[in-house]
Amino acid sequence: MGKKESRHFTREFKRNAVQMIIEKGVPAGRVAQELDIHPNLLHQWKRKLMADGNDAFIGKGNLKPEDSELKRLQRELEEVKEERDILKKALGVFSKRTR
Repeated sequence: MGKKESRHFTREFKRNAVQMIIEKGVPAGRVAQELDIHPNLLHQWKRKLMADGNDAFIGKGNLKPEDSELKRLQRELEEVKEERDILKKALGVFSKRTR
């Protein structure tokens, strides 16, 4: 038995599939069959869209705005810690010289 090849779907494809269920009232099973996808995948997309709204399906490797901000702040904190450590070492060096 061969392994099924992984398929990737665009953000618009996912949104349109879910909108067929929500807005048009088409049963999820029928939408899944028409689109040749598993019904569980369609339900998963629906949950994601309902939970994340416009931030749903941002793409592989992309972060939600709040996650992006968190990552930026973590990098900034690491830089500040490095600067602090350098200043501590410099203070130690200069204080030894004055003795």
